[in-house]
Amino acid sequence: MVPNFPSRLLHDLGLAAWFGGTLANAVALNRAAGQASDPSSAGRVANTGWDAWTPINAVAIGATIVGSVGQLLGNKERLATQSGVASMSVIKTALTATALGITGYSRVLGRKVSQETSVPVSSGTEPSTATPPDVARAQTQLKLLQWAVPAITGALVGVSAYAGEQQRPVAVEAGMLKKLTSRGKEPQARNVASQTAARNSR
Repeated sequence: MVPNFPSRLLHDLGLAAWFGGTLANAVALNRAAGQASDPSSAGRVANTGWDAWTPINAVAIGATIVGSVGQLLGNKERLATQSGVASMSVIKTALTATALGITGYSRVLGRKVSQETSVPVSSGTEPSTATPPDVARAQTQLKLLQWAVPAITGALVGVSAYAGEQQRPVAVEAGMLKKLTSRGKEPQARNVASQTAARNSR
């Protein structure tokens, strides 16, 4: 088996579920809850859906993080020697941390909404005139945050795709040449880059 395959599989599956699940809930579940026959039923539908998604989302996030660490360890040589890889890793880490923070805070807000199983609401993120004030405030914030998580995890998908392109042999060689020639070691750079690119192409 290719050494980095398990960690990449974990990362990609986890990120796909994290992105896709939150996007689907924002687009469909919250809106569908508003079609319930009465405000209390709308709250029950939204809460049931989000509470069912939460443990799956936790597994997806865990898989993403474990896979990311595995990818980082598997590419530590490229981090040190290939231009652009370290900066990509910093961006990816920052996006992951931001998505984690927003997801965690959204869950705190979600618990406020789901404390009353059948809280009256107009939809998953829209309070009604009978919605308790603390729940209404939480929903107002969730209305914005429901789009923040898929937006940031979608950006992570883009960064991950770029990271995959950086692993092509031609990109590895070019990146190593750029990093080493900046230190004034062009002959050595070409030799090391060619050897590393050859290893990555196997």
